[in-house]
Amino acid sequence: MPTTLAALAEEASSCTACGLSEGRTNVVFGTGSPDAEVMFVGEGPGAREDEQGVPFVGRSGQLLDRLLAEEMGVDRSACYIANVVKCRPPDNRDPRPDEIEACRPYLEQQVALVDPSVIVTLGNFASKLLLDTDTGITKLRGQAYAYGEPPRHLVPTFHPAAALRGGADVLARMRSDLVRAKMLVGRAGGEG
Repeated sequence: MPTTLAALAEEASSCTACGLSEGRTNVVFGTGSPDAEVMFVGEGPGAREDEQGVPFVGRSGQLLDRLLAEEMGVDRSACYIANVVKCRPPDNRDPRPDEIEACRPYLEQQVALVDPSVIVTLGNFASKLLLDTDTGITKLRGQAYAYGEPPRHLVPTFHPAAALRGGADVLARMRSDLVRAKMLVGRAGGEG
C-alpha cells in the first residue's frame, strides 16, 4: 500500500479497474492539504474536473469554495477534497456499484493517509458508501456520525449541485451542516 498521497495518486493515474478509465481525460484523484482536519468527499468528477484533473472546479466547486469561506472560515487549500469515483462517468450519469467498488480502496486509503478529524460527505453516493446505508441524504443530514478507527466525525450534507438546483432551503441546510462540521474539528470522534 502506498504510504503517501502522491504515491497513491501515481498508482491511481494508471488505474483500469473499471470501464470509466476508457473515457477519462484525467484521473481526478484529490486536492488540498495532505494533513487536513476536514476532508470533503463528493460523488465523481464532471467535465471541468476531468479536463483539469482537480475535483470541484465547476459551478458546484465555486459554491463549495464560497461556503467553506463563509461557514467554516477556510479556503479549499486547508481542506482535502476527493470523490467516490476518480474518473468521470459518461454524460455525468450516476456512478454504478461496480465503479464505486473499484475506486473504494483509493478513497479508503485517502482517508487513512489524510487522517481528518471530520469527513463531510457531499450527497447521496458518498454518504451511503461511507455510512454503509441505503438511507438517503435528506434523512441522513442534520447530525454527525462516528466513522472509522480511530473514530472520526462524519457529517453528511447535500452536494453543492443540489444546492444550485434546490434554492435557498437546500443551501440553508447545507450551511448549517458545514457549521456543525466546523464545530466538530479537533474533537474526538463519535456521535454529535
